Amino acid sequence: MALCARRCTPRNGPQDATSVVGRKAPLFPVRAQPAKPIIMKEFEGRLVAPELKIGIAVSRFNELVTQRLLEGALWAWKRHGGQESQIEIARVPGAFELPLAAQAMANSGRFAAIVCLGCVIRGATTHYDYVCSAATSGIQNVGLQSGLPVVFGVLTTDTLEQAFERAGSKAGNKGAEALEVALEMSDLLRQIKS
Repeated sequence: MALCARRCTPRNGPQDATSVVGRKAPLFPVRAQPAKPIIMKEFEGRLVAPELKIGIAVSRFNELVTQRLLEGALWAWKRHGGQESQIEIARVPGAFELPLAAQAMANSGRFAAIVCLGCVIRGATTHYDYVCSAATSGIQNVGLQSGLPVVFGVLTTDTLEQAFERAGSKAGNKGAEALEVALEMSDLLRQIKS
């Protein structure tokens, strides 16, 4: 009996083939077992604001931009059903100070999430690189250490024009986006923990 290499079934032969060691093995199981359904749990956060309390740390440096980011965040909060009484705002001098304010808010135990808003615009020196690096890693560390969503809403741009584009102009409002990330991650973590 010859086996067809393409289909691995005997050509014009019985329903089983002789294996290399001489045993007969069925090509197809006699009784097919139904496939077991894969049971898995999947989590996905929703944009829901009721019953949450959010802290916002916002930088005063480049306030023309950061005020627009804050307005975008507050607009998103109201859009998703949040009340102004559920928001607390901490104003800090610059983006470098955002991680410390976020850490104090996280340690207070009053917030479901913290949003950090700021704007760093590149200048002629390396100061931009140091501030961006410190703000980024500091904000991330607060989130990892506290177990809370601590959202990075800091614009890092080359020009003031680029900053305005991201604070409610051509590229949307990154403050609103940051607040929506906070809502989604708060809900996601609640689901995972329950």
